[in-house]
Amino acid sequence: MFKGSARLAGENNKEYSYRVIKEGIMSLKLRPGQAISEVELADALQISRTPIREVMGKLREEHLVEVLPQVGSYISKIKPQLIEEAAFMRYTLEKEIMKMACDSFPEDKLRELKRNVALQEEIIERKATDGLAFHKLDTKFHSIIFQGNNKEHVWDAITRLSTHYNRMRVLSEMENSFYTAFIEHKNIIKVIEEKDIEHVEEVVHTHILKPTKNWGKLYQPDSPYADYFDLSYKMPIFQ
Repeated sequence: MFKGSARLAGENNKEYSYRVIKEGIMSLKLRPGQAISEVELADALQISRTPIREVMGKLREEHLVEVLPQVGSYISKIKPQLIEEAAFMRYTLEKEIMKMACDSFPEDKLRELKRNVALQEEIIERKATDGLAFHKLDTKFHSIIFQGNNKEHVWDAITRLSTHYNRMRVLSEMENSFYTAFIEHKNIIKVIEEKDIEHVEEVVHTHILKPTKNWGKLYQPDSPYADYFDLSYKMPIFQ
C-alpha cells in the first residue's frame, strides 16, 4: 500500500495529505487506473478521513482522481487528449515567454536557472532513477522563466492543465533518461543569455513537441504500460 513521506515543517493535515498523495500520483507510485480508498489513505498517512476527503475533491478537479458511482475511486488513467492539449498550450505560451526573456531577463533569475540545471546534472551523475526528483527540478526550471517575466500566474494555469502531460514526461524519462531534457535546458539558458531570439522556436519545439512523437508507442497494446492509458477519446494524437 502507498506510504507517505515525512511531514514538512508547518504542514497541516490537508496540506500534507495533498502533497504526498499528489506526489504518489505524479511519480506513478500510485499507478494510473489503481483503485484507492479514503480509509486506506487515511490509515497510510495516519490522519483522519476528513482532510483526505477534501484532498480527493481537489485531485478530481485536477483530473488526477476519478470516482465511479457505486464502484469506487481510482487514479485517473493518462489521457492522450489532455497530454496533447497541454503540449499545445505549453509550446504556444513558452515560445512567447522565451522571446520576452531574450529581450529582458533578470540576472538573478538567470543565476537561478543555472543553479537548477547544476542540480539536474547531479541527479544524472549519481545515475539516480528518481523521476519525480528530476521532474520537480524540470518544473521549477520553467517556472523560473515565467517568474523572470512576471508571468507566474500564466505558469500556474499551464501547470493545472498539465497533470497528464507531466505524468507522461515522468514515464518517458523513466523509460529513457533525463539527459536529453538536461541538455535541452542548457540550450534554453544559452538562448536567453545570448538573447538569441532567432532560435527560440527551434529550442522550444525540440523541448516540448519533439518528444511527444515517441510517446505513442507507450500506449500501444504491446506496451507494458498500455493499462495506464484511457484511449476512449478517438483522435489522432502525437502525429
